[in-house]
Amino acid sequence: MRSTAISALVALASAALVTANDELTAKFVPTTIKAPFLEQFTEDWSDRWTPSEATKKTPVGGETFSYVGKWEVEAHLDPTVEGEKGLVAKTKAGHHAISAPLLKPVGIKDQPVVIQYEAKFQKGGNCGGGYLKLLEEGYQSYGEFDDKTPWVVMFGADMTCPGSKVHFIFRHRNPKTGEFEEKHLQAAPTPSIGKETKLYTLVVHPDNTFDLSIDGESVKTGNLLEDFDPAVNPAKEIDDPEDKKPEDWVDESKIADPEATKPEDWDEDAPYEILDEEAEKPEGWLDDEPDMVVDPEAQKPEEWEDEEDGEWIAASIRNPKCDEAPGCGEWKRPMTANPAYKGKWYPPMIDNPAYKGIWAPRKIPNPDYFEDKEPAKSLKRIGGVGIEIWTMTEDILFDNIYVGHSVEDAKALAAATFDIRKPLEAAKSAIPDVEEEPATIDWKADPVAFIRQKVFAFIDAAKVDPVEAFKAAPETGAVLVGAILTLFGMLGAVFGLVGGQQGGVTKSSKKTDAPTPDDKKKTETAPVAPAGGEKTEAPVKKRK
Repeated sequence: MRSTAISALVALASAALVTANDELTAKFVPTTIKAPFLEQFTEDWSDRWTPSEATKKTPVGGETFSYVGKWEVEAHLDPTVEGEKGLVAKTKAGHHAISAPLLKPVGIKDQPVVIQYEAKFQKGGNCGGGYLKLLEEGYQSYGEFDDKTPWVVMFGADMTCPGSKVHFIFRHRNPKTGEFEEKHLQAAPTPSIGKETKLYTLVVHPDNTFDLSIDGESVKTGNLLEDFDPAVNPAKEIDDPEDKKPEDWVDESKIADPEATKPEDWDEDAPYEILDEEAEKPEGWLDDEPDMVVDPEAQKPEEWEDEEDGEWIAASIRNPKCDEAPGCGEWKRPMTANPAYKGKWYPPMIDNPAYKGIWAPRKIPNPDYFEDKEPAKSLKRIGGVGIEIWTMTEDILFDNIYVGHSVEDAKALAAATFDIRKPLEAAKSAIPDVEEEPATIDWKADPVAFIRQKVFAFIDAAKVDPVEAFKAAPETGAVLVGAILTLFGMLGAVFGLVGGQQGGVTKSSKKTDAPTPDDKKKTETAPVAPAGGEKTEAPVKKRK
């Protein structure tokens, strides 16, 4: 009742703002809700969030930053709430990482864990992540935050081009080996692609049930024990690896009838088609006219020289008389299906009396079996929030992040933020833009523009991180590499850099030309580039 009343008041207030305010904006008011983690990116946000300065090895043995993507806290590109800001991934084709600790760790014991946040692809949907990683308690002890930092839950939208989905993945610890394994939600929801703000909410209950919502509407419910792949608990029994199929085991359910014989009138040599003896030559058929005739308008080029170019032969064209008649040239009977054709004879198939069925190895108890009846409660406690994404589009915004135990508080936060902004964004999007961003180009409509778009996007990504660019668009990368190799091969062939060294090309002389003293062979030598100096690489400096 309480949440329904709040939603109704928010809807009425939003409608009043849309009609009364020509600029379609409301004012941002920081929330007074308390939680283990609640982030609205107010002025002191940098005291909590730390951009990753993790490094990786370069091909020449040095070090470089793993995450070159820049982060900024700024207003929405198309604001509807005055004074509201969000955390924005600024770099196109960049790898971004940033993290913040919780005020106190959150686990699932007697109350649910609630994860909620807003994401906005301000430049439109493209290849890029818009999800959160809920990091393990004590994650700071592992060093700089990166893709190896242990996490508990990964949740949110991921535009993977194709295969976009709203992830819900949790890391489950095997109680026998102590090793962790990722469990992925089966049939994960598909996120909508657009520029408007989206609200993602996940509630995991102590009884292993969960509820995943988008924009306040439940889109997926289930159980940690039933709806994830691989399953939390392994099979009780497995195939015996020592069991082998007996040599005399018969797998064939059908065999050729050994008592069947080919009928005496079965002619295997009869052709599939024969001449149609009933066919008659069409009336008006031109037996003496060829299909092709010399083009009467063809003329020998003035620069043509028979001694050098050979005898000139005029081009042929289709005989125009044949277009007006049923046909030209010698008439031949068409082929027709042979009624006597039967093909190769095979004996019919009958049930195999020796058939034993499909063989399968016997089952034995699984030595690695365990049963975790409460995987939600056995999850590690959450100690931080991390955003670690690779994106091909810039200006992805995150805001109003909540991690805690109260479903009501999460709904109240959404009512005071998302529910106000949603109708304002909808009203604003109804106003036609003066400059529309070009739509995604279709291959069939404009193949050249389609290829240009893909190539430029790949080049932008490769400037930042070639390896990630190939992972994001392997087909484009392979085509570009092939094109470059082909180009170098052609240039090498022209300049003598590929293959054996060839002699200079001489102009052919006519039979009447006599050799002159100036006719000499010339050789060319490929220029040799000076060797470069030894490359040195400066040590990595900490970014400010």
